[in-house]
Parts: sequence; structure tokens; C-alpha cells
Amino acid sequence: MRKRRFSDREENTRIFYSFDVSEFNPDGDVVMIDKPYRCTSFDIVGQLKYALKQQFGKKIKVGHAGTLDPLATGLLIVCIGSFTKRISTFQSEEKEYTGTFRLGATTPSFDLEKPVDAEYPYLHITEAMVRQAAASFIGDSEQIPPMFSAVRVDGKRAYQLAREGEEAAITPKPITISEFEITRFDLPDVDFRIVCSKGTYIRSIARDFGQRLNSGAHLTALRRTRIGGLRVENALVLKEKPKTAEEQQL
Repeated sequence: MRKRRFSDREENTRIFYSFDVSEFNPDGDVVMIDKPYRCTSFDIVGQLKYALKQQFGKKIKVGHAGTLDPLATGLLIVCIGSFTKRISTFQSEEKEYTGTFRLGATTPSFDLEKPVDAEYPYLHITEAMVRQAAASFIGDSEQIPPMFSAVRVDGKRAYQLAREGEEAAITPKPITISEFEITRFDLPDVDFRIVCSKGTYIRSIARDFGQRLNSGAHLTALRRTRIGGLRVENALVLKEKPKTAEEQQL
């Protein structure tokens, strides 16, 4: 049986996008895509595979260089053909994100995919406290990934265990945060810009950020703006299209 994904749920109907792949090189190419809100990286890759097969009449290898959560937007690098060998290189590059933390409440997923499960006081928090907390993240550290994530625990994905209601101990992962800028302070919301290493979960930073302020926090917006020297401003913006009967079976 095929595993259920975010876009398989009734409340998250899959959206289809138009891909003009006529100028892509099926033997090897790199495509920068501005991933839309409420779709998965897997869905983008699947739809691009379909468009390439329709254009060139054969199956073509396609893979992305770093997942974005369904509720995140921004730069998604997709490699085609022989260029899929470059995926690990892109994955190792530093990333830049912008987004919003909401103080005073937590969710099981650390973002808006799950409803609020606990509320905390936040009116004691000052802008100076927020900036000091942000500065405390700079440098090398170990981070515990979210339970709702793709990390493996005893051979299973953590999100599978979480959706089955199972508890699991996730091993902390080494990360580096080189920049953590607060760009807006408007309680309960705090906007930020973060530059970080491969494997950093911004949702986990939201969890830890709230704890350092003696409160709670979760992520309400996230956008990946850069991977290495590649910026989202130069990425392909996708347009929605009606789905055909064949595409509904993808």
C-alpha cells in the first residue's frame, strides 16, 4: 500500500502546476523552483517527472536537493538526468531562511500543520530579551529534530511514529547557525532571518527559542531564500493548472 503524504489528506488537496520544460536539458540540468505554499517537495518532483516524460517521450531521473516542509515556501533546487549526481553538493551548502515565530503557544509539529496544544505567558518578553535569545543560537550546537520530521528512528521515519502516537528518542544532530537576525518584534509575533548549515530544522529553533524566553513558540511562516550562492529571486514561479484525469492518478 502506498504511504499517505501531506497532499493525500482531504483537507490538503493536491494542486497541479504548469511546467514549460521545452528548454530543459533531459540529459542534465538544474532547475530552481520557488515552491508554493501547501504542496510537498515530492509533489513538485513527481509533476516535473511527468512533464518531462510528456515532452521527451521517456522516463527521466529527477530529484530535489533538500526538502521544504509543505507549509514552507521558497527555493527548491531540482536536478535532472546526470545532474542528480550534484544533489549532495547542493545539500551541503548553507541555507538562508526568513519567517515568523509566534510566542506564547506550541504545537506538536512546531508549526501550523498541527493545532495548538499548549499556551504560555509571553507579555513578560521584551525586544531586548528576543534579540539576546537570538544571539545565543549563533555558533555550533546540537539540535533535536522535530518528531514530525523525516529523520529515521529504529528504521522508521519519525513522522510515521508520531502519527501512530508512539514516543521515540531522537538523536541530537550537529548544526551551525552563522546569522540570526530579528527583523520585526510585534508580540506575539517575531520575524527573523537565519543563515544555517545543512540539516538545521527551523521548526526546532522555534521550539528552543520559546523555551529560552520562558514561554513557548511555534513557526507560522517560513521561506527559504538562498542555498549557497543561489537565490529564490532567480527561481521559477509556478502557475496552477486544472488537473487531468491522468494526473489525478500520479
